[in-house]
Amino acid sequence: MKNETVIKVEGLSKRYRIGLKEEMHDSLASSLAAFLKSPFKSFKKLKNLSSFNDEDDDVFWALKDIDFEVKKGEALGIIGMNGAGKSTLLKVLSRITEPTNGEVTINGRVASLLEVGTGFHPDLTGRENIFLNGTILGMTRKEINQKMEEIIEFSGVRKFIDTPVKRYSSGMRVRLAFSVAAHLDPEILIIDEVLAVGDYEFQNKCIGKMQDVAQGGKTILFVSHNMAAIKQLCNRAILLRKGEKIADGTVDEIIDVYKNNNETREGDLGHIQLTPKNELPFQLLELSIKNSNREIATYFESTEKIHVELKMRITHEQPNYYINFRVVNHDEITLFVTTDEDFSEGYMSGNLGVGDHGFNFDFPSHLFKPGKYRIDVYMCNRFNPLIQEHNNILSFEIIDSITLKSVKQLYRSEAIVAPAIIWELQ
Repeated sequence: MKNETVIKVEGLSKRYRIGLKEEMHDSLASSLAAFLKSPFKSFKKLKNLSSFNDEDDDVFWALKDIDFEVKKGEALGIIGMNGAGKSTLLKVLSRITEPTNGEVTINGRVASLLEVGTGFHPDLTGRENIFLNGTILGMTRKEINQKMEEIIEFSGVRKFIDTPVKRYSSGMRVRLAFSVAAHLDPEILIIDEVLAVGDYEFQNKCIGKMQDVAQGGKTILFVSHNMAAIKQLCNRAILLRKGEKIADGTVDEIIDVYKNNNETREGDLGHIQLTPKNELPFQLLELSIKNSNREIATYFESTEKIHVELKMRITHEQPNYYINFRVVNHDEITLFVTTDEDFSEGYMSGNLGVGDHGFNFDFPSHLFKPGKYRIDVYMCNRFNPLIQEHNNILSFEIIDSITLKSVKQLYRSEAIVAPAIIWELQ
């Protein structure tokens, strides 16, 4: 039945206690000795893990009072900023973690792809893992064998199918994991942002396969920051914010709410100043975007450069610090990434001493189409890839000041960027 409810979520909440530091011991004997030495301390720690007071600062609600239903054959997109609770919701629906409160009713066989290599045993080969996953889903060996060739062909890892999965790259594991999840006849397919690991061609291939699955009457839950993919695949979406469902409707309606939500635009003034955190060795202090007159702005003409100035602090002298700077459009597509390694002399933040330092650079003119864009900044280290992240720290908008009709038509096309290409007649 088309209108049959296959997923029903009622009052779903998930609570965690954060910040409890666990002492490390080298052996079982040392752990037992520590317990016997300080039984009251150990008992208190166990009590803190199991007893919650909602007023405590270290209690975190990843999900709170979520309600929704999903019909058979529906493709539901789940969107929201980082930390909204999207992945936690999928883990509860996949029975990986239990909810604190509420009920989840699922009618049908579920296949989940939540993280790279989910459900794979690293010491088993790709082929053996296909059998393992099929068996978990309740399929017979004969049914798995009938799907085997199709799974291997789609994944593109035929040459390595009899190699242990621990030897695979992350991209290879994602390709095989998706192929297994999509081809072993699940009635409900749950996919997280993990597809971002794959290359562009494979991502499009996956979207096409999920469309085929949905058209076959199967149900899909899809989490992604790529609004273009959500639009392409889903016919309905829900928006999460800080663990709560704040909107449910058509894809276009929910994406508009997401874009216009004040929570998603921290820096509409073109300038932001951050409070230093003493425990971080490398951190962003200040960021500004300015027009050609070096005035802070959020609106720019398509013909002008955008000047970027930032100030950062190094509190611990260590080599190999660097800054990742990402520009994302309104469809959550990353246009480009630049780092301070792009400096003409190969300059790196890690070569600087302790103290405050400034950088500046320009986004070239004739690059952006008219529309809204956001900036993400990541402070990184070679040995600790992510020290501090700032998603959506500033946003800006490009307005079209050119009156040439042909150029306007180009800007309104499906192209992502609009560089000024100079033609010469020879």
